[in-house]
Amino acid sequence: MEMGLRAQLKQTQQLRMTPQLQQAIKLLQLSRMELISMVRQEMTENPVLEEQQDPYEAESLYVQEHGIEEKERSDKTEEVKADEGDMDSVDWDEYLNKYDGNSMPSNSYKGYSTSDLPGYEETMSTSESLVDHLMSQLRLSALDDRQQQIGAHIIGNLDETGYLRDITVAELAADEEIDATEEEVEEVLEIIQEFDPIGVAARNIKECLLIQADRLVPDDDTVHAILEDHLADLERKSVSKIARTLGVDKDEVIRAAQLIATFEPKPGRLYSQDEGRYITPDVYIYELDGEYVASLNEDGLPKLKVSNYYKKMLAQKKEEGEKDDVRDYIQDKLRGAMWLIRSIHQRQSTIIKVTESIIKFQKDFFEKGIEHLKPLVLKDVADDIEMHESTVSRVTTNKYVHTPRGVFELKFFFNSGITKHGGEDLASEAVKAKIREIIAEEDPQKPLSDSKIAKKLEEEQNIDIARRTVAKYREMMGILSSSKRKQVF
Repeated sequence: MEMGLRAQLKQTQQLRMTPQLQQAIKLLQLSRMELISMVRQEMTENPVLEEQQDPYEAESLYVQEHGIEEKERSDKTEEVKADEGDMDSVDWDEYLNKYDGNSMPSNSYKGYSTSDLPGYEETMSTSESLVDHLMSQLRLSALDDRQQQIGAHIIGNLDETGYLRDITVAELAADEEIDATEEEVEEVLEIIQEFDPIGVAARNIKECLLIQADRLVPDDDTVHAILEDHLADLERKSVSKIARTLGVDKDEVIRAAQLIATFEPKPGRLYSQDEGRYITPDVYIYELDGEYVASLNEDGLPKLKVSNYYKKMLAQKKEEGEKDDVRDYIQDKLRGAMWLIRSIHQRQSTIIKVTESIIKFQKDFFEKGIEHLKPLVLKDVADDIEMHESTVSRVTTNKYVHTPRGVFELKFFFNSGITKHGGEDLASEAVKAKIREIIAEEDPQKPLSDSKIAKKLEEEQNIDIARRTVAKYREMMGILSSSKRKQVF
């Protein structure tokens, strides 16, 4: 039997994700701030991309290209500028240059050279991270070089809340970078635990609170006893049990518990990079003549165009019949620029389509409030705008909408439903709002159980809901069970 290799041609069809298609899909799921950052990066890397200028900038460019004196132009507009406010008349570029260290009229002042002064950008403040804050204290401490090395290693292993959770003292000691004994690591750790913020570098919540108690109330025996042996009882609000075990009255336990409640359970969050995160909406919904309309938020997003200079250069090279690396480079960059502009336009158009579809399905919510939110799934909107569910899912991820009812993530409008006795469907978010309302109105001394909440919903709202569903919704909203909601202190 003869065996050998043969070449054979065969045609097959398969779906391939081109880089351009991958980019278009990626753009769909970017948040607004991520999109702005990505566009800025593309403008840096692709010289063919330009930002469209506003009318004033276009006029300035025309003036420069045609050699018109700036004074002539300012004379023509002097009357208009006289009506503008003082703030608008300030030349901010000149103002900043005037106070920039490199632009001061004198070379020195009171013995200081202007070259020693920081520029404007360098004087702008930035938020200090937890690591930076701790490292500055470490450098100022009386620890020797070896201890500072161990300290830096400990600080580098803290999580964002300031805890040393993911690594043990033994593992730190065994690390080749420091090669220390457990006793050495423990000694440095105890010193770092005295740093600001109080309670930092603890290994668990108990140690964190005890560190704070040692610093803030060193002589309070009840506080220390509760933290040492009754933290679980405190969480369960078992006041009687704690009082009985410690041999003190309930008022003393309540006093100590109220004091412990003032401690910071997550010391590092004061320096968290996520603190103060602001949400900027991708789209606005306005009420206009009784109808709700959607409008994109394009603030800060550069309006892109293709450079005429490079288009002309490419056309010239094609006319000359030149085919070189420069022509290939420009053609490639031009193709990439056109695809990016088209992809951004498609993204923005899709966001508007999805938002308009949501308005159509959830009009009662915009008119009457959250209790009138209807059940809605991705397929409903996908069918309405004739797009795939995955596209709708990508568009609604990390996108926010500003409405007359507040700011919401687009995903908020998609939720399952609960059926009322009359056959009407009610969105899960609307049911959660009713549960939240019932709990807000309950007697703090006698909080309602999940079963009683379910019964109340059935009797007062005609909503058929199981106890376990109430419990699930309550937990999703971060609301404690009735036993833990009871206010004894």
